Amino acid sequence: MRKPVIVGNWKMNLGPKEAKNLLTEVKALDLDNSVEYGFCVPSIDLLVAKEVLEGTNINYGAENMYFEESGAFTGEISPAMLTEVKATYVIIGHSERRQYFKEDNELINKKVISALEHGLTPILCVGETLEEREANKEEEVVKEEVVKGFEGIKEADKVIIAYEPIWAIGTGKTASAEDADSMCAYIRKLIEELYGKESAEKIRIQYGGSMKPSNVKELLAKENIDGGLIGGASLKASDFEQLVNFKK
Repeated sequence: MRKPVIVGNWKMNLGPKEAKNLLTEVKALDLDNSVEYGFCVPSIDLLVAKEVLEGTNINYGAENMYFEESGAFTGEISPAMLTEVKATYVIIGHSERRQYFKEDNELINKKVISALEHGLTPILCVGETLEEREANKEEEVVKEEVVKGFEGIKEADKVIIAYEPIWAIGTGKTASAEDADSMCAYIRKLIEELYGKESAEKIRIQYGGSMKPSNVKELLAKENIDGGLIGGASLKASDFEQLVNFKK
């Protein structure tokens, strides 16, 4: 049985003061511990997350990292830095990184490998644009991102995959629960082809397109959706509480 995993992605929101306030508020909530949960925060908030959350059941991590251990890479953070602050997760290949910062599958694969080598849990994001879906290319696009993202990786289930239809991120649009489950099932089938049935059954696949309190139960009732990578709804403690406590 796969443990559901709900992870907030704050994107470029909340400075250290706001982060401390929100995380302190979340820390006081009665959250369902049969669900795994946490936040991926801007790098400037990582030490705040460590201060507030260390020793609790609330995990934390980064929104991005570079694959090198150290060096002349101005503005980047390394996996070694993330392990030093005891981060659990790192989001890799988010559609916004692919779109705005031109990250390709080769770079993303290097990041996934590096994260695993440092004991981090990569959340590998895959998904199609509206144009690709309307051209019936969504499976072709997602297959390339999955296959290339997992090159050289021995244990697939140490990675979390986030399926995020790009047209449903921050737009208020959501893929139907059936469409989301269908694509997550397709991704699971790809993992089975690459790694075998046992790994496919173990790997957790999140949905990452405008999941919120009003649709969380419907989405997570589906067989192949194991959680959510949450944007806007992770910026309010009450919304995040409803997402984690979706079983109640």
